[in-house]
Amino acid sequence: MSLKTIWVVDDDPIYQIIVNKIIKKSELFLNVSSFKNGKEAIDALKNALENKEAFPNIILLDINMPIMDGWEFMDEIVLIKSQINEPLQIYIVSSSIASEDKSKAKDYSEIIAYLSKPISANDLILIAANN
Repeated sequence: MSLKTIWVVDDDPIYQIIVNKIIKKSELFLNVSSFKNGKEAIDALKNALENKEAFPNIILLDINMPIMDGWEFMDEIVLIKSQINEPLQIYIVSSSIASEDKSKAKDYSEIIAYLSKPISANDLILIAANN
């Protein structure tokens, strides 16, 4: 299994610190990048596409964020999907227990799974193995 690049898109700075430590400690991923909202992440994706730079293999996406939430991010992904030549797996990682959110996640073929916060080392092992 080759090491993959993972992005974390979440506005909670404490959660960002925790999940980054779990990811680094797992040694399952080549590198990790963090973004505070969907707009920062979608801008970075578009920039990577334009400049033919390294692209994430996996994105851990929160739903409730300022500026651009997870659903708006997913709508943007759908618009640029045809330009993405590499496999991109997106996991919703949310504290939301709303059944509407879990149901909406199924509307996007790019979303592999809906995981509850906080993500665990075991979750990362399954994510890495699935990729």
